[in-house]
Amino acid sequence: QVQLVESGGGLVQAGGSLRLSCAASGRTFSDYAMGWFRQAPGKEREFVAAITWSGASTAYADSVKGRFTISRDNTKNTVYLQMNSLKPEDTAVYYCAAKLTHCPSRDDYQYDYWGQGTQVTVSS
Repeated sequence: QVQLVESGGGLVQAGGSLRLSCAASGRTFSDYAMGWFRQAPGKEREFVAAITWSGASTAYADSVKGRFTISRDNTKNTVYLQMNSLKPEDTAVYYCAAKLTHCPSRDDYQYDYWGQGTQVTVSS
């Protein structure tokens, strides 16, 4: 069993930055790839970013490429999402997820564990 707890969400003005954290417990953190997803009101959950178990490879949705950076610290059992140049359309609940293989995925159904989510609101 893996427990994931997100933090770092909040209210920010357009153009601002936030850093989300996701702390994991329950299994060896480096056993799994990690992803960030988001869900805006009235919309389906969508892929944001993912990272391999080692951090050597990452992937991003086109909508956040160049603005968001995913990283992980396996010594702290934590994955991060640095969000810069935020836009109102980035407003959503952000979820981290763990996939019990080394390779990440853009598909949410391939992830095994999910956090409770953290709200990010970007005002215009």
